[in-house]
Amino acid sequence: MASKVRNLRNTHTKQSLINAFYSLVSKKDFEKITIADITKEAQVNRATFYAHFNDNDKYDLIEYLMGDFASVSINKHTLGIVKFDQDSIYQLVLAVLDFYQQPNIECRSSYGGLVLPQMKEKIINELKVFLSKSLEHMYKDNETNMFIPIFVQIIHEGALQLASGKITMNKEKFANKIALFVTGRSGIFEETVR
Repeated sequence: MASKVRNLRNTHTKQSLINAFYSLVSKKDFEKITIADITKEAQVNRATFYAHFNDNDKYDLIEYLMGDFASVSINKHTLGIVKFDQDSIYQLVLAVLDFYQQPNIECRSSYGGLVLPQMKEKIINELKVFLSKSLEHMYKDNETNMFIPIFVQIIHEGALQLASGKITMNKEKFANKIALFVTGRSGIFEETVR
């Protein structure tokens, strides 16, 4: 029971640090935010911050946030069910789209320039993990290693096009087209060529 209470306290404290960071980043440039600012806002001491973030800096906090956003987004959409089918790919496209729209932060230039590359890296890694698990019994290892990066790029780029507003199609319809394309169940090539 004591360890359960300790785990709850740790989770609550970590969330307080994250909330403090969100509050600060909406008010000042990322580069000007210090660990002291974060701990003061969260009402904890510096040692507490260092106990929760391995590299002992605000970059570790961002690293954690991006990884957490990526895995939560994919798990939310796929319900933790790892399959390679049209519905799973459809859900992955929507998960990536949500991932890019999820950080509800006023994106100051110094923060945005730092976060976008990390966001891409995190979501691509999560897509690779999901697809590796879903394809492990469908293909030989060398084929799986060949297909995963291709599928990841298609899913990621499709969702990114939607998130950036470059594609104005309904997101569900577009996600379905991507899913049909990736699973090979579409005449999408024929439609595109015509």
